[in-house]
Amino acid sequence: MPATFFERQQHARRNTKLMIVLFLLAVVGIVIAVDAVASAAWLYLNPRALQSRSLAAAVPGWVHLWSIVITAGVILAVSLWEDLRLMRGGGAAVALMAGGRRVLPSTNDRLERRLLNVVEEMAIASGSRVPAVYVMDEERGINAFAAGCDVSNAVIAVTRGALDTLNRDELQGVIGHEFSHIVNADIGLNIRLIGVLAGIVFLGGIGSFIMRSMRGRGKDTTAIFLMGLGLFIIGYIGVFFARLIKASVSRERERLADDCGVQFTRNPDGLAGALDQIRASADGSLIHNRRAEDMSHLFFGEGVALAFESLFATHPPLDERIARINPQFHPSSYRDRRPTAAASLDTPEEAVGLAGAPAQPAAAQARAADVSQAWGKSPQASAALVGQVDDRKVIVAKRILASIPASIRERARQPDGAAAIIVALLLARHDEVMARQLAALRERRLERLAAEASLSFGEMKAVGPALYLPIIDLALPAAKEATNDMKATLLQGMDVVVHADRRVSMFDFVALGLVRAQLLPRPNAAAVRYKSLKDVRDEIALVLSLAAHAGAQPGDDMAARVDAAFRAGAAEMDLEELKLVDRKDIALDDARGVLDKLRDLAPMPKAILMRGLFATVSADGTIRIIEAALMRMMGAVLDCPLPPLLEDLDPESLAA
Repeated sequence: MPATFFERQQHARRNTKLMIVLFLLAVVGIVIAVDAVASAAWLYLNPRALQSRSLAAAVPGWVHLWSIVITAGVILAVSLWEDLRLMRGGGAAVALMAGGRRVLPSTNDRLERRLLNVVEEMAIASGSRVPAVYVMDEERGINAFAAGCDVSNAVIAVTRGALDTLNRDELQGVIGHEFSHIVNADIGLNIRLIGVLAGIVFLGGIGSFIMRSMRGRGKDTTAIFLMGLGLFIIGYIGVFFARLIKASVSRERERLADDCGVQFTRNPDGLAGALDQIRASADGSLIHNRRAEDMSHLFFGEGVALAFESLFATHPPLDERIARINPQFHPSSYRDRRPTAAASLDTPEEAVGLAGAPAQPAAAQARAADVSQAWGKSPQASAALVGQVDDRKVIVAKRILASIPASIRERARQPDGAAAIIVALLLARHDEVMARQLAALRERRLERLAAEASLSFGEMKAVGPALYLPIIDLALPAAKEATNDMKATLLQGMDVVVHADRRVSMFDFVALGLVRAQLLPRPNAAAVRYKSLKDVRDEIALVLSLAAHAGAQPGDDMAARVDAAFRAGAAEMDLEELKLVDRKDIALDDARGVLDKLRDLAPMPKAILMRGLFATVSADGTIRIIEAALMRMMGAVLDCPLPPLLEDLDPESLAA
């Protein structure tokens, strides 16, 4: 049985511990080598010490002490500094380090728009946030990477060579491979690996600097030069250890990512074709950026040329990867029939289900939200859907994206429009309440946001609950690019609109938590702070209560059904002592602290929490469209990416 998302996260944390053990062993080896160089340099300067003492006793203890302290201190300090820098800057820091240029959501470049479309498609299919996209303009080789500290704050970068050479199917295969690294929790381990290994290779740079800086002659100068030479050589030992550690951690993850990339698209020719293009290209997949060695384990293809490739390679050989993906692949026939990157642009996006479809006639919104499907999955099987993507999910994602009005997709690519769309989703469907919300915005001197949100609301009248999260996801990249003042205005506007409604819904609660988490990411957001559900018992009671209230339809027995749904979730988590929170006692101000705490749960307790939430929303044996949408949004807030849950909906059900 394949590992679940939570088991893969747990495995990634174990790999992090293994990486730290290997790092410490490498540090010990390097410290011993530096101590030997320092001792040899001291004996060179003090040859008489050997006349009266043995070799072991000739070197004073302070030489050993200081060589050990300084070497270990430098390695640990450099590694810690680089690790903190990258964890604070996240995937964007890595993309910039690689020479990446951010592709703005509003770009008019056709190749870049196609890349953004493919990334959006895969993000909706996987339930993860739409990553920021970068292009490494100076790199002619065919390559790509994903980086970030967690699932919700990742970036994807591709080389100019990949953008110009790969057709849409090949590009989709590469992006599917990179999304596998995102949902399999590889990206956090990979970014940490860059920081940890920085200190190991730093000593070589010090040695090189010492040798270049030496001037003049004399015994002291010679000794210092030789010590620099020794550090330079030891630096190559550091590179040896670094490559060995990266190879041990990365190679199997790359095989898994290839398998998942094919599973996502069910088009093995796409991924195999991309690898074949690397094989056929004069530039291959090589990266010429000076930090390529540090980042070699991130790339889709081997980014640096290696001696002893079988020992140090972070990726399996190209021929092996292609044969594993598609044993029937024939390079010559494939190359004869494949469309080029430029030719594939002539296929309109409508043909692949990505352009905005015409808005559906405005059907009854309440009815659309209440459309449901029988849910035959157990809570455990439901939670196992987290992080699982296949070609059916990609097809549903295309259908979802095609159902979003083209005007909304275009507006979502601009910071102002993105803010207006997000606020518009929070506006009430009743004219009187919506008028009160817009008036509240104007009272807070947010007249422009009120006007644009009202306009966006008019364009989204035909949008149903199944599209809420995808629309927010499409708007977030542009919202993240906004100035800090614009971000603050958006968050203030959301607060004002929700409070003016005078009631807190599950959607309001989760939407505000999701947007806050994306616009105001916390430092070290991936850290685990709670290892047991009992540590966050009160927070679980609140979100479980909201889920129970959200899933109940009006009727004489509504209170009993809410209580039964709540009890089903509490029992699934073995927390029968939890008490249902009355809806009027739930304050929106609780959202941030509650969701932050739940996001900081360890992977396996978080899996149990997702089981409990599924048990609550499916307590009656069905899942309504609004419940499926809210579960996906809750998963987004908790860094538990849920793909589209209801695959068999009629396209008209996606509209209001």
